[in-house]
Amino acid sequence: MSAPNYDAELNEFGYTNKLKRSLGGFSTFAAGISYISVLTGTFQLSYFGLSFGGPAYWWSWPIVFVGQLLVALSFAELASRYPIAGSIYNWAKKLGGQHVGWLAGWMMLLASIVSISATALAYQNTLPQIWSGFQFVGDGSTSTEQAVNGIMLALVLILFTTMVNAFGVKLMARINSAGVFIELIAAVLLIVALALVVVNPPTVVFDTNGTESAFGGNYLSAFLVAGIASSYVMYGFDTAASLGEESIDPHRNAPKAILRALIASFILGGLIILLGLMATKDFSAPQLAESGLQFVLNDALGPLVGRLFLLSIFVAITVCVLAVHTAAIRIAFAMARDNALPAGSLLARVSPRFQTPIVPAVVIGVLAVALLVVNVGQPQIFTAVTSLAIILIYISYLLVTVPMLVARLRGKWSVPRDEAKRQGRFSLGKLGLPINVLAVLWGVGMTINLAWPRREVYNAEPPYHWYLQYSSVLFVGVAAVGGFAYYWFVQRHKVGVLADHAARSTSDNTTSPVA
Repeated sequence: MSAPNYDAELNEFGYTNKLKRSLGGFSTFAAGISYISVLTGTFQLSYFGLSFGGPAYWWSWPIVFVGQLLVALSFAELASRYPIAGSIYNWAKKLGGQHVGWLAGWMMLLASIVSISATALAYQNTLPQIWSGFQFVGDGSTSTEQAVNGIMLALVLILFTTMVNAFGVKLMARINSAGVFIELIAAVLLIVALALVVVNPPTVVFDTNGTESAFGGNYLSAFLVAGIASSYVMYGFDTAASLGEESIDPHRNAPKAILRALIASFILGGLIILLGLMATKDFSAPQLAESGLQFVLNDALGPLVGRLFLLSIFVAITVCVLAVHTAAIRIAFAMARDNALPAGSLLARVSPRFQTPIVPAVVIGVLAVALLVVNVGQPQIFTAVTSLAIILIYISYLLVTVPMLVARLRGKWSVPRDEAKRQGRFSLGKLGLPINVLAVLWGVGMTINLAWPRREVYNAEPPYHWYLQYSSVLFVGVAAVGGFAYYWFVQRHKVGVLADHAARSTSDNTTSPVA
């Protein structure tokens, strides 16, 4: 197959590809799995699951996986047919129209910028434990010292990801792939190391550790809160498709990368959490509620071995922020070339030398750094905003799966297996409709669970304020209504594929070129 054929479907969106097509199968897989970043997520969020659900919170991991697999299968069909930059934005636009697409892209972009800041702050929980010299501000004994030091470490990381993304996708892919390789090896070694020091039987995952007492003896309520820890990890697999215009043979590689990234993360993460629980000596240890599996590492394996694995977590955090930054750039670029963002022509400009959009890389990096300042004086607010960003991602996924379901019911989305197989495309065939229905139900259920105004999630520590407890509803409402109001009254009148990016001939151009 000749290279130009890879870009044929872009005509349906009215674009010509200006990005550099150089990524192979492992690079696209690495982009998806590094965004999920199983080492980062399981270690940074295990304390939350253990605090509210005890060891039995482990069951949320396979439950969330099954639900997200339904979404990933639907996305795999879309990725096979439309492997395009800013996947969520363009898929929602193709299935639901320009307005739905803009809202999906806006929510995903906003959530991604917040996620960059939040994930970068994870350096503070890792680097000072590796070497005390990473605590530049004081000795870290106060929350202010930790917050300021965390901002300094995060600033360095965001500066690094900005520069890497500005210098081209090939450099990003090399660093990301190397980091993912290290992360995967470390995850396997960690599983083996934990298996050698287990002190509890596998049945420990049926132990609630009495956490239901805080919810009136109802463990289901406790489990729904604890399960949020798993929900915060398994997303971002669509990144593999967002690099579709820069991938070789994306129609085959993108669907495989999406599914493999999610499945690999489930297997590795599930085993790490399980064996970590089996290696935990004392579930009543206060450090467990503060550091989770990071405490287990040092306690079960010893400080030296624990430190070595913390180094791999440092690598995982680095490539995770790099992948999230990369995905955010593709969303911004995709929306900008439709002139759907302010200064669209500037944000959509592709560097002739590096063949990558440099301006979005810098702008997103600056915005992510600006968000870090909130963490100094109001860490509770930053934590709440971080949680809310995940809700926006789940909603943006719904803005794809719901229009896709409507298209199926209207008979406008049909990819027969035999035809798809001949074309080398991924297809769910007759299973597409039931999987799509379940994916929508899952997305709605998860969004409600994540957004439920629980004090334990959004205002866990004093001072208690009603607006923090209800910040999920308020934030999502402001983000959706405020953002869409700007689009409706200001930007939508300017929307149209920029002339520099417009395809020379299109058969299904949803927006007309503008200068």
